[in-house]
Amino acid sequence: MKSSCEFLVIGAGAAGSAAAWRLAQQGANVTVLEQGGWVAPDSSPSLTFGWERARHRTHHPNPNIRKNSWDYPIDDSDSDISPMLYNAVGGSTIHWGAHFPRLKPEDFRVKSLDGVGDDWPLSYFDLEPYFEINDRMMGVAGHDGDPAYPSKPHRIMPALPLGAGAERIAAAYDRLNYHWWPVDAAIMTADHGDRLACNNCGPCDLGCPRKSRASTDVTYWSDIHASKIRLITEARVSRILSTSGRVTGVTYFDAQGNPQEIQAENVVLAGNGVGTARLLLLSAADWCPNGLANSSDQVGRNLMFHPTALVTGIFPEAMDGFMGPFACSIYSQEFYESNADRGFVRGFQAQTIRSDGPLGSALGTYTLPVAWGAGHHEDFYSQFGHTASITVTSEDLPESHNRVTLSPTLKDRFGIAAPKISYRVSENARKILDFGIEVNRGVLKEAGATDIRVVDLVTSAGFHLLGTARMGSDPKTSVVNEFGQSHDCPNLYIVDGGVFVTVGALNPTSTIQAIALRAADSMVGAQILESSR
Repeated sequence: MKSSCEFLVIGAGAAGSAAAWRLAQQGANVTVLEQGGWVAPDSSPSLTFGWERARHRTHHPNPNIRKNSWDYPIDDSDSDISPMLYNAVGGSTIHWGAHFPRLKPEDFRVKSLDGVGDDWPLSYFDLEPYFEINDRMMGVAGHDGDPAYPSKPHRIMPALPLGAGAERIAAAYDRLNYHWWPVDAAIMTADHGDRLACNNCGPCDLGCPRKSRASTDVTYWSDIHASKIRLITEARVSRILSTSGRVTGVTYFDAQGNPQEIQAENVVLAGNGVGTARLLLLSAADWCPNGLANSSDQVGRNLMFHPTALVTGIFPEAMDGFMGPFACSIYSQEFYESNADRGFVRGFQAQTIRSDGPLGSALGTYTLPVAWGAGHHEDFYSQFGHTASITVTSEDLPESHNRVTLSPTLKDRFGIAAPKISYRVSENARKILDFGIEVNRGVLKEAGATDIRVVDLVTSAGFHLLGTARMGSDPKTSVVNEFGQSHDCPNLYIVDGGVFVTVGALNPTSTIQAIALRAADSMVGAQILESSR
């Protein structure tokens, strides 16, 4: 017998968890299908001596390397950047760094300001009340008064310790008169319930046994409203069912590999910019032969990653950068906005990150591999714990040829076509990266680094999967409206990073979740919260 529900949410990651929680809070009947399962926080390999080996194998962020049974393969043979994602209750927040900025007001008006990309059909201030709900749910530590943003509510938890490397870089920024600020981080710096304050152990990307670092399995799914949601784990959706102009449910494989079907009055997609595009293309039907919700031919197009370079300084003094959350320290937006004199549009965010552990240092994750031979140990100890790095995260503008399609040959273990990614770093992004590298060479030199090493493109930095189901007011050029509602199917919604029109130059999770919360209110006809501004 087929089951049915009012709202069927596909994906229990950052977006799906937030949307499902908000729908349940508003009294809706909600079922969530998640391709992965539960990951116990205390199962993190960070508690073992083999934590770095796990990072490079069983817990690698690339599913093609990790090959977990919950994963699906991705054909990235035609891409400059490899996608990083995770299937589980909590999604990729299980293995993220928890740097938690919001898109900036100007990021929603790129066409008007700079003549590139497109403007969003909503503004920062439309999302502001939902940013604040999400901050409370996730738990955000930070420092009040950042001049790069409109004012935010008082951060009830203090910012994370900067670390020795960031203190040196911050002092260099001061001497150079560059903007910098302690990051907002979705990491506890004070105990709250069963979530303990961060103890600066370091490898946050492997999971957090203390639940200090937010992941939606320990935030949204721990709330009382989540108990009203029917959650089905290890449910691999193969197709969204539809009739002309309306979705009716989905087919999926359950944990035992048996085909199942569930009917739904509304379907909400939250599978990230790759997974959602793949599923829409898999769901082509007679009335939509090019893919569900794809009359605009925009599904899968305009994939954006945030191309990233890495500039690392080696210091004579110990920086002890292996202590503390690796991705959360300080950031600078001094070169974030366009300046015509630089020869490119838009800009970059510089984010200070700490150094690697012993295995990563030897393998040269941030620098170069330590050479074998007579000087091996001397070279190793000159780097281990003596580095601080700055990531140059560039704006990535939408280009229709950067896209997700279906692989004609690669399939997952259930025989479902895998996504194929075609992506090239644009000339504009390359100019941003090159400029940012030179700027941050100067910053690290000013900070006292005696050796500076550069990775001009971090190919394994495809953590932000954005733009493949863009929102807009015109059904001819967009997939969904400002509330994530499909132009082609009014009872189909998309609430993940695929709806981004442009992506700024910073981490998107906070903005993704705010979009999902606002969309959920729209779905049930609740009053859309307005900014107090």
